[in-house]
Amino acid sequence: MDTEHYERLRAERPELFGNEPGGIEILCDPEAVAEAGGVMYSDPYVTLLRDPVRFPDGSTGTYIRSIGATPEPGCVVLPLLDGGVVLIEHFRHATRSWHWEVPRGFGTPGLPAPENAAKELREEIGAEAREVIPLGDVHPDSGTTADRVALFAARIDRIGTLQKAEAIRTHLTVPFAEAEAMVGDGRITDAFTIAVLMRARLAGLTG
Repeated sequence: MDTEHYERLRAERPELFGNEPGGIEILCDPEAVAEAGGVMYSDPYVTLLRDPVRFPDGSTGTYIRSIGATPEPGCVVLPLLDGGVVLIEHFRHATRSWHWEVPRGFGTPGLPAPENAAKELREEIGAEAREVIPLGDVHPDSGTTADRVALFAARIDRIGTLQKAEAIRTHLTVPFAEAEAMVGDGRITDAFTIAVLMRARLAGLTG
């Protein structure tokens, strides 16, 4: 555990430690932080915190949560090509299985989210975005994760080289209706992909 790192985070990213009336209050007493654990783990991608808290009924305890390494949000981008949407088949270590999904990435320090989305397209499918369309934010898991993720669609003209190093083995361009059918029958289970397809439909980007 690391209480010094916890206090640095509190100073550098105060938005992560705000207390709302009637909510679960984060306690700032150093002894409470030390007892709870503070920063339990940190690497270049994620930091795991155990906060000392007071619950609305007055009882105290701890709450665990993860935060991204940077204040900048991660991004998810739905590629639009020839009236359809591009999906990639991506192996995910966490589930030990292949998933149909759209490109996405962590936040990049100092890089605005739309530029980060364009960067992810270049890196993952070798495509240049000629238009990036914001589709709002999502919180991927409000129970355990503090991060928000920015959703985008992007119009592209072609697909280049796939990023094999990240275990992306193929791609598929399908009509929007087929992508939704893949959600309905369980071929798409990735929550980010489901969210960005819904936001794209609501924005009228169904081709």
